[in-house]
Amino acid sequence: MSRPDDLRYSKSHEWVRVKGDEAEVGITDFAVDQLGDLAFVDLPKEGAQVELGGSFGEIESTKTVSDLYAPVGGEIVAVNRQLEDNLQLISDSPFTTGWMIRLRMNQPGDLETLMSAEQYAANVKSEEDH
Repeated sequence: MSRPDDLRYSKSHEWVRVKGDEAEVGITDFAVDQLGDLAFVDLPKEGAQVELGGSFGEIESTKTVSDLYAPVGGEIVAVNRQLEDNLQLISDSPFTTGWMIRLRMNQPGDLETLMSAEQYAANVKSEEDH
């Protein structure tokens, strides 16, 4: 799967799509592949505050339970409620309909800590090589 160049990526396999002062967040195709069959996702409520690197929820698969980490900090302004009934959206389209949260960034400089698509691809390759 080709990763969108307009996104920024974290080492913990979340992505960010910036629209003005808001950031849409989800998990990458690599994360979906590593998790396997998804069983449950626990996401925060609108209005919750999340810090850069802080957990904003959990995702459970038939293999494991993993924390979801905020690649940027801010206030949750939207949660993708479609995921409650259809986790397949994450597997089928992790970079579009599989988004998880949208937040209003309180520190746009947080984006500087993230990787480009090219950097993320190199990071994933090094993980696969180990």
